[in-house]
Amino acid sequence: MFYRRKIILALLQLFDGKLEKIRLQKLLFLIAQRQQQPSYDFIPYKYGCYSFSANADLGAMAKKALLLEDSKNFEKVDSINYLKMLKKDDLKIIQEIQKLYGEMSSNALIKHTYINYPYWAIKSEVAENILKITELNNIRKSETRVDKTILFTIGYEGISLEEYLNRLLKNDIKILIDVRQNPLSMKYGFSKTLLKKYCESLGIKYLHFPEVGIHGSKRQELNNQSDYDKLFTVYKKENLAKTKPTQKSIIKLLKENKRIALTCFEANISQCHRKPLAESIESFPEFTYEVKHI
Repeated sequence: MFYRRKIILALLQLFDGKLEKIRLQKLLFLIAQRQQQPSYDFIPYKYGCYSFSANADLGAMAKKALLLEDSKNFEKVDSINYLKMLKKDDLKIIQEIQKLYGEMSSNALIKHTYINYPYWAIKSEVAENILKITELNNIRKSETRVDKTILFTIGYEGISLEEYLNRLLKNDIKILIDVRQNPLSMKYGFSKTLLKKYCESLGIKYLHFPEVGIHGSKRQELNNQSDYDKLFTVYKKENLAKTKPTQKSIIKLLKENKRIALTCFEANISQCHRKPLAESIESFPEFTYEVKHI
């Protein structure tokens, strides 16, 4: 079992085996704020801080009959003592969280996290109903709104789904353009269907332009930068020269929406085809904007 799931089960154990879903998310968030390496990352969502990854783990454990799930709650059903399985520091943290916040209701926890961690409330649908004007202003100050037109690129290698989505939000990305030829991933949340769902739940439009991608068969045996450079030389000649209409479409989207991002897998921009793609787009006479890799 993944260690992060033991954190969830141990937390449930401390709360007599059962927690409301919203309350559980808020407590996991407060735990993560105290961990040097958080078990889960979070994004701003409808009711504040939320982890898609934690929710997926909860769903997986429910399918394995480690938990019972209903419309409002998760309940631990086995008798295993997960507290004994935690690292000393993590055990101390969840015990402190239970002591500090154990008596708070879901609504009280929502308000507490909104006031103390305003960024994670920027997408909230209920903030105006529970906060004072000064507290709402703090949330609004945490939201990124930028008018400058920039073409971004981003890779998801080595980061969580939530960290990835936060980078999009913090750069005020309006449209995410997936430039993978085959948008499937073994990493949770990055296959086309889920990535589109999660982006659009945060107000970011998702588009897929497979024609500017590289076929997986050509990405074999890439052992050093020289191998990547050779691949991209071929890519420029065989693909970029033939996909000018698509690249012009990207420029049109950029002009209309100001802040869009090209996405693929690699963290190292020099080892991803989104770099030569962005450079090709940048070479058009009508392109007079900044390119930024995040």
